[in-house]
Amino acid sequence: MSSGLATEMEFHVLAVDDSIIDRKLIERLLKTSSYQVTVVESGVKALEFLGLVDDENTNSNCISNNRSTHHVEVNLIITDYSMPSVTGYDLLRKIKESAMLKDIPVVIMSSENIPSRINNCLEHGAKEFFLKPVQQSDVNKLRPHLMRGKCRTQNQQNIINKRKPLEECLSPDRTTRFNDLALVQ
Repeated sequence: MSSGLATEMEFHVLAVDDSIIDRKLIERLLKTSSYQVTVVESGVKALEFLGLVDDENTNSNCISNNRSTHHVEVNLIITDYSMPSVTGYDLLRKIKESAMLKDIPVVIMSSENIPSRINNCLEHGAKEFFLKPVQQSDVNKLRPHLMRGKCRTQNQQNIINKRKPLEECLSPDRTTRFNDLALVQ
């Protein structure tokens, strides 16, 4: 595989869980699937990592979409539902409210099988809801979400790269033809 293709196909997953055992498990499963993994122990740390809160203050009034000082490309976020301070559901909502991050797929994990909780998360933008302990078969379900996100990002980048600079569009030849047409009418 060429290094260009290898770089294109690497996916970065942010894993969030307050349980060290569950963090280690999900990290191992993701790395086994060849994902680059960053693990954090709380929703607050995840928001800080994503650039969605000020480091000094973690209440909901400090949400910011300014990521210029801390830009990290994350292709998917997998988070525990039940965490102190900022729950997985809170994290999901803040990500979906962010103009910069709203397209990142979010997967929720929980040891509690509560249908209303599962439905609420899915209705508010979660791509999957996994019951713990997470297994390799669950992690295998992530690839289609990652691929769709990667294709969307590449298509947006291709559109940006195909735009011509304004100077090219207003070359002397084009300006002259436009002026000639204006005179004819």
